Amino acid sequence: MPSTHLKKFTSSRNDWQVIRTLLPYLWEFKVRVASALILLVMAKLASVAVPLLLKEIVDALDQPRAMLVMPVLLLIGYGALRLCSTLFGELRDAVFAKVTQRAIRRVALKVFGHLHALSLRFHLERQTGGVSRDIERGTRGISFLLNFMLFNILPTLLEIGLVAIILLSKYDIWFSITIFSTLITYVVFTLFITEWRMIFRRTMNDMDSKANTRAIDSLLNYETVKYFGNETWEERRYDEHMQSWEIAAVHNQTSLAALNAGQSAIIAIGVTLLMLLAADGVVKGTMSLGDLVLVNAFMLQLYMPLHFLGFVYREIKHSLADMEKMFDLLAENEEIKDKPNTIDLVTTEAAICFKKVNFSYDPSRQILFNISFDIPIGHNVAIVGHSGSGKSTLARLLFRFYDVSAGCVLINGQDIRDVTQKSLRACIGIVPQDTVLFNDSIYYNIAYGRPSANREEVFEAARSAHIHDFIESLPNKYETTVGERGLKLSGGEKQRVAIARAILKKPIIIIFDEATSALDSRSEKVIQTELKRVAKDRTTLTIAHRLSTIADADQILVMNEGRIIERGNHSELLALNGSYAHMWELQQQEEQIHLKLI
Repeated sequence: MPSTHLKKFTSSRNDWQVIRTLLPYLWEFKVRVASALILLVMAKLASVAVPLLLKEIVDALDQPRAMLVMPVLLLIGYGALRLCSTLFGELRDAVFAKVTQRAIRRVALKVFGHLHALSLRFHLERQTGGVSRDIERGTRGISFLLNFMLFNILPTLLEIGLVAIILLSKYDIWFSITIFSTLITYVVFTLFITEWRMIFRRTMNDMDSKANTRAIDSLLNYETVKYFGNETWEERRYDEHMQSWEIAAVHNQTSLAALNAGQSAIIAIGVTLLMLLAADGVVKGTMSLGDLVLVNAFMLQLYMPLHFLGFVYREIKHSLADMEKMFDLLAENEEIKDKPNTIDLVTTEAAICFKKVNFSYDPSRQILFNISFDIPIGHNVAIVGHSGSGKSTLARLLFRFYDVSAGCVLINGQDIRDVTQKSLRACIGIVPQDTVLFNDSIYYNIAYGRPSANREEVFEAARSAHIHDFIESLPNKYETTVGERGLKLSGGEKQRVAIARAILKKPIIIIFDEATSALDSRSEKVIQTELKRVAKDRTTLTIAHRLSTIADADQILVMNEGRIIERGNHSELLALNGSYAHMWELQQQEEQIHLKLI
């Protein structure tokens, strides 16, 4: 039981937190919000005045025929009030539209920016389909929340207050007692049932996000599904979540029917009691026929929005539940942050130093142990070793995707944690082992290295990467779309695009992370020559598997299980006759076998 109370308290606290988060977006348009509220009040005053004028019309017509006169002015006034109650409401919506849409845009942009600010650790663990669905539902919920909170709950409460004042001042106190008793019963019933129903909505949201994650993941890996003929398996995995969603959706709908039935019953009893009181007053002569019509009109006018208020409250709770996950994303901690008053790294050349670096992705499993090495200005240091030895982790630490657990990474003697991330990454270019491209044109993907570059610079970068002629041979040339993650291009073509992109960036530090791994031997030799030209006079970190590609490096570090076990140039390492020499011998044998097969 205590856990249930705690969940309710946490949920309520989160709801208020979400609402508080939205308030700054309202203050941005103070005049529009104030104007919308004024129009709201005017619309409700006109709405409440309609039954009062209707009473006067009925009383004016409820006269002996000899005294009967057509109340033309009253009828015109009745029509004008009807028009005003609608017109002011429409004007209010028009005035407030910009506030709502701007809030949606601002929040969506803030979430999008925050997601990019989160660490690589978060993005390696996230589920893209679920995150996108959370944002989609959350932004949709903002529109509903702002509009219905301001323009349904507030006006309904205002209308209830005005009607209560009129009934208290003009009629027997039992009318007010009956109204308030009905209202309290209605509100308590609605709150209780709606809170109980929220568990079904949250379950629906969770299952919807998980099903969407499954669908996106499966479609992105379409070829793998086909390779193994696992379409039925994928459908079954997807349906597991859809089945849970269906059960929650059925419970949600049946509980909604129970809620609506209960609300209708409460309203029907309240209206019946009020009409009995009004009819009794007419029979006794204490009330006119116009008073009976007035009470009936007020009841219909009051209980219709009240009934809608139940719907609005439910939908607001649903919207808050929908927005909850989106705001949870905003609450995600930015693991890698710039320190206050951090300066930019401004330099035309760079010397890199890894000093006694220890690192672990998880506290229980250390990846790097006491790594120390220097890359002088303009030098090329190569890292070799078996898979899982920690080679690519060094590149991630240099980009500051993670912070070191101990030790430091220095550029020109300056700790990279003391400079802005933007300026740090601006001076580093990378050609990764696994190139993932945007689902856009080849031109866009190359130009991404430096979006401000002109077309000739983009073409020159493509020529340097030996991909220009290939692009020109395509029907759409540079406007050719590469497909999701670049799947329309071969591995070698994608890697050439990545090389062109890195060349265009013109970095002072460049990282080659097995940059030619997807190329054939002939292409590799051509690209290697170009990479050497690109790396000339730049500080270079080369992560390699094929030792022939780094034989001319200024220094070679051999890593094993997160430690540097050998270091020196190619000749020195061969002379040591250790791990490097053994790897070199194996690769030479493999190459000779390959040549014989050809």
